[in-house]
Amino acid sequence: MSTLVIASNLPDVDVAVFATNTLAVSFRRGWTHGVLAQATLPVVLAGVMTWWARRDHEAPSARFGALLLLSYVGVLTHVFLDFLNTYGVRLLMPFSERWFYGDALFVVDPWMYLMLGLGVWYSMRRERQGMAQLERPARVAVATAVVYVLTMLGSNVIARMVVAEGLDRAGRPADTRVMVSPVVLNPFRREVVIDMGDRYQKGAVWFVPLPHFRPSGFGIDTHLEDPTVVAAIAAPRARAFLMWSRFPFAVVDRAVSPPRVWLNDYRYADTGPGGWSATDVAADAADKHR
Repeated sequence: MSTLVIASNLPDVDVAVFATNTLAVSFRRGWTHGVLAQATLPVVLAGVMTWWARRDHEAPSARFGALLLLSYVGVLTHVFLDFLNTYGVRLLMPFSERWFYGDALFVVDPWMYLMLGLGVWYSMRRERQGMAQLERPARVAVATAVVYVLTMLGSNVIARMVVAEGLDRAGRPADTRVMVSPVVLNPFRREVVIDMGDRYQKGAVWFVPLPHFRPSGFGIDTHLEDPTVVAAIAAPRARAFLMWSRFPFAVVDRAVSPPRVWLNDYRYADTGPGGWSATDVAADAADKHR
């Protein structure tokens, strides 16, 4: 149990970046989530857990092979679940910094928490009551969650096809970059972001009564060609943000001198410099050109 719990959280040791001056989004879900870490972290953890168990002569003997299997299950499951959302993961690190996105589950999916939480709660309740097969509710919850994940993955494929058909009818090129992402609480709807070049447009896909796509009628200009923005994004912090961002846009505050430049990502903010993903890059730009 200890091995599995630690392994399931081990790739997130990269949260230590928050204690540094490195832009967190440019580092997280990279080195500790890539293929090299996926291969080596379970071996290291299994070795440590085996050594730790054997230090206690009164504890049952630990089998390295069994602990290694659990370590791989925990680490690989963690990376797969990270892949399923819109934040993505750099699966090929350190050999490539390319991001991969499943776009299937909301970042904090309430239905997953509900299903798995109910399974744990009901199994614990059966245990307190001395009932047989106390693990059955937890197993049913895991099986239900797997079906839910597979359904969301499949429905996202359908949603992308519906969006592609809609863009084709509108005369958009076949290689138009889009994101079709889940929304909180409603598994029968998807949010769509369309890259129009110098502008992003929003849309939505509904699955009821049948899958259909509809533009939302609003969007935002990227402002990435603005001379003030071009100067600002030459700074290291801005380059680090752009390496992470998927739909970057800039907001320039000209009420101050020099103008203040914010970078944001349209995945997580509709407009302006608000939201957790907003990054002020003007200060770095000023330092660079000083």
